[in-house]
Amino acid sequence: MHPNSITDVFFDLDHTLWDFDKNSMLAFKRVFSKHDIRLDINSFIQVYEPINLEYWKKYREEKVSKPELRRGRLMDTFSRFDLKYDIHFLDQLAESYIDELPLDNHLFTGAKSILEYLTHKYTLHIITNGFDEVQHLKLVNSGINDHFTTITTSEEIGVKKPNPRIFHAALTKANSDASRSIMIGDSFEADILGAESVGMKTLFYNIRNDNVPEKYAEIGNLNDIRNHL
Repeated sequence: MHPNSITDVFFDLDHTLWDFDKNSMLAFKRVFSKHDIRLDINSFIQVYEPINLEYWKKYREEKVSKPELRRGRLMDTFSRFDLKYDIHFLDQLAESYIDELPLDNHLFTGAKSILEYLTHKYTLHIITNGFDEVQHLKLVNSGINDHFTTITTSEEIGVKKPNPRIFHAALTKANSDASRSIMIGDSFEADILGAESVGMKTLFYNIRNDNVPEKYAEIGNLNDIRNHL
């Protein structure tokens, strides 16, 4: 990858810039308090996180709907603790969680400094599978919204990463070509393979130490982006 050939940098948001797991835990603490759920939050989160990732995979693959994702990840997690709630209550919890989620806006270490660095050299954009109503709030509330020229969400386009349509739509909105664009994200399937399929360059933020083919450029922390761009 030659940085001089790049004009536009596309970022995923959750788990890449925005510390989803930390912010999610804080949101759940308030939700549990509000709805009087007496369950150790750390134990809950330990079970919830892999279930949530699996539901997002199903959501990308069109195997579950948005309501099914929100409800199912809670239902499956509570069942591990032998807790069962009716669907109406689960939907209340899910809605309460979505309301709370954008209120805490911890970013990954180095996020703001790397965005400052990149802003002076490239045009920056967001492509996210997250829900429309919260993704824009996350960007504004975390103080990084002004770094991005365009924001493309899966709900806006009607398909989710890795579907090529969302990448083509984002490139069109950005008035950029795939050949001079790069995608940075934490999901190898959604971000890296999806962007690669339309001809974009990629940089995998490998925060889970996944095993991927050596041909793919990867980083372990956001500051390492400076070695590539």
